[in-house]
Amino acid sequence: MNVLLIGSGGREHAIAWKLAQSKRLSKLFIAPGNPGTAQCGQNIAIDVNNTKKLLECAQQNKVELVVVGPEDPLAGGIVDTFEAAGIKAFGPSGKAAQLEADKAFAKHLMRSSSISTAEGRSFDRFSDAKAYIASRDEPVVIKAAGLAKGKGVYVCDDPSDGILAAEKIMQDKIFGSAGDTIIVEDKLLGEEASILAFVDGRNIYLMESSQDHKPIGDGDTGPNTGGMGAYSPAPIVTDALMNQITREILVPVVDGMNRNGTPYKGVLYAGLMMTAGGPRVLEFNVRFGDPETQPILMRLKSDLLEVLLATCNGTLDEVTLNWDPRPAVCVVMASGGYPGDYEKGKIITGLDDVRELEDVVVFHAGTKEQNGDIVTSGGRVLGVTALGKTIADAKAAAYEGVDRITFDGVYYRRDIADKAIHVA
Repeated sequence: MNVLLIGSGGREHAIAWKLAQSKRLSKLFIAPGNPGTAQCGQNIAIDVNNTKKLLECAQQNKVELVVVGPEDPLAGGIVDTFEAAGIKAFGPSGKAAQLEADKAFAKHLMRSSSISTAEGRSFDRFSDAKAYIASRDEPVVIKAAGLAKGKGVYVCDDPSDGILAAEKIMQDKIFGSAGDTIIVEDKLLGEEASILAFVDGRNIYLMESSQDHKPIGDGDTGPNTGGMGAYSPAPIVTDALMNQITREILVPVVDGMNRNGTPYKGVLYAGLMMTAGGPRVLEFNVRFGDPETQPILMRLKSDLLEVLLATCNGTLDEVTLNWDPRPAVCVVMASGGYPGDYEKGKIITGLDDVRELEDVVVFHAGTKEQNGDIVTSGGRVLGVTALGKTIADAKAAAYEGVDRITFDGVYYRRDIADKAIHVA
């Protein structure tokens, strides 16, 4: 079976790496891909949002399944286009992708489905948002309602900082049209966890739990990023808690999407806060998380292609996933200055040295090939991911890999997975 994977980040390299292990795979095409995915299949230089060219590519190469990685093309309805052309596509429809692309839509759905989340209000005028935030005397969270690459969230312990955040989003347009509407929420207290599940419109199949590290600095300090590292499983998510999350969050949201006439297929990602009162939803994403995908797929022993097809075909109830019991840790190596301004084109060395390490894989994110060298081309550059007998062992192995790689200005957190080690 020929497969087309759309995307170019660390998430897509992890998906390509896992798909390449499938006995059912004939040929894998990745558009546009990166130097890492080039080791798993054939990269094709087509932008993720050029739906016309991607469809032509799929038809010319007799592709039978398209796997969409990033959120932008999903929100643009790329799955609808492929399905209309008779090609299976893994991911939600454009209307179902509103669950991530429009946080106001998601809030309404959660309220109507009795799903526990933070109290919040949406605003499309800065003056109204400013007046509301100024009336608050508790910490607030300010969110761009549209797609902002995981960076459109400001946690403000002082409401006056919330006003500044709203001004940046709504008036300075730092996230463009994604900030035309904002959500102002109460701040939730607790520990975060990421729950990903395959959904075929009717059946829900949970993946292993994971936890992301959003802030740039050690100890969860500084501005939010797309994610500086992740680990799986998350010890805070017990079996009992997973059952509660399924019963009170995942089932109601899938039912709610069906009631809306927007049945959900693909990966459903629930970003949760484990509060003293139980799990509460921070956000929903409509695709594999990045960097959570890297440790999760490192642990998946089953054929990923089989489960993607079952999701498209509505037969998830016929699938059984097997997992490596060993935990996995991913450490993101970023360009200096990220998530702000950063330089590109820095030569990366040491990648070959990491290949000597057992159970350590370097997933490329913001890289490209230039004059025979692998160089930096993005904010998040690499995701060094390792398995270990314990979380501590996996962390040590991942950082051993990190220590063998260097490029000018490299930055990474030193405390990825420490929360899990303390719990364990």
